[in-house]
Amino acid sequence: MTTRHTVRIRRIYDDPTPRDGTRVLVDRLWPRGVNKSRAHLDEWCKHIAPSTELRQWYHHEPELFDEFSRRYRAELREPERAEALDHLRELADQNDLTLLTGTKNADISEAAVLSELIAEPGRSLEQ
Repeated sequence: MTTRHTVRIRRIYDDPTPRDGTRVLVDRLWPRGVNKSRAHLDEWCKHIAPSTELRQWYHHEPELFDEFSRRYRAELREPERAEALDHLRELADQNDLTLLTGTKNADISEAAVLSELIAEPGRSLEQ
């Protein structure tokens, strides 16, 4: 049986910590004002990000998060995104994993949805 490590979500603007483990940016767009060396990224997994249409519709409005989460989970069933989600799960099996986003409130971002799915392996994309 594989032990799943800790999965965290953080803003890319926050300084890295030793507890971060593998650091992966999950946004489609590169965050403003962050140079690549300061980001201390292990990977940029832009293929897992929500579609432009979904991102623009959502616009990080807290009252839309539940519907965003439902729609994003549907997008994660698409082959390229499903493969990227499997990859993130593999990374979490190997080491602590920090999902990074440039959004102001990481708790209502795609990183939050991904964190739930990765941390709870039995969690369905339907939930």
